[in-house]
Amino acid sequence: MISTLLPGLLLLSRIFGETAPQPPAAAHYTFKKLAWSDEFNYAGLPDSTKWTYDVGGSGWGNKEEQYYTKARRENARVEGGNLIIEARKEALMAGNAYTSARLVSRGKGGSQLYGRFEIRAKIPGARGTWPAIWMLPDKNRYGNMSWPDNGEIDIMEHVGYDPNVIHATTHCKAYYFRINTQKSGITKLPDATSAFHVYSVEWTPETITAQIDGQLYFAHRNEGTGWETWPWDQPFHLLLNMAVGGEWGGLKGIDEAAFPQQMLVDYVRFYQMSKS
Repeated sequence: MISTLLPGLLLLSRIFGETAPQPPAAAHYTFKKLAWSDEFNYAGLPDSTKWTYDVGGSGWGNKEEQYYTKARRENARVEGGNLIIEARKEALMAGNAYTSARLVSRGKGGSQLYGRFEIRAKIPGARGTWPAIWMLPDKNRYGNMSWPDNGEIDIMEHVGYDPNVIHATTHCKAYYFRINTQKSGITKLPDATSAFHVYSVEWTPETITAQIDGQLYFAHRNEGTGWETWPWDQPFHLLLNMAVGGEWGGLKGIDEAAFPQQMLVDYVRFYQMSKS
């Protein structure tokens, strides 16, 4: 673990099998052309031409306790210039004591191979909350035709029992959390739960890097050894959600009295990658 004080940000970098993150050796790419966005400058349900929903309460592979609803304003709505994803303590469905929402950009023009993916958000901090901004592939072409072989990019994760500690992570066949080999960057952001910040990933054929407000704190480099270590050569889409409990988010229990809890998203922007 390496600790470095950056202006306004205490950086705690933990990258398995790598040194502290460094920018690419040469600026081969630019990310200037806006390809897809939602500025949330409207009111009501999220724009159905841009977002779909993952629905259900099966635990989602992590023993989570929420039921994800579809097109339900109590859990996902746009107002005041922000997307609001709200987790509520309510047993809408048997077996789930909470409701929430998981929005997906897949199939609505919100999939892209390479580029810069930028989300300005304010996240909740109550114990038991597990907000995430992350990406999955449109198609599962490799190995087990599922997770983790086909990759995952976590732009931002936060667990409420560890307030203001932000995680960026990549998972694939060779590197994922079940075998404790995931590539991960961790940073302390003192006002993560009280202020908006820009969480972003820049993804190229050579690297995946994560930034907060333009400050780099995570880098994963392509080893050139095949899909087992680099399945990120196909279009991915974005997911926005707030889980409740689960193997990680619920590790120290859930503060039931703290609900409802909200994640606010000011905008989502995808920029195309161009060679400079």
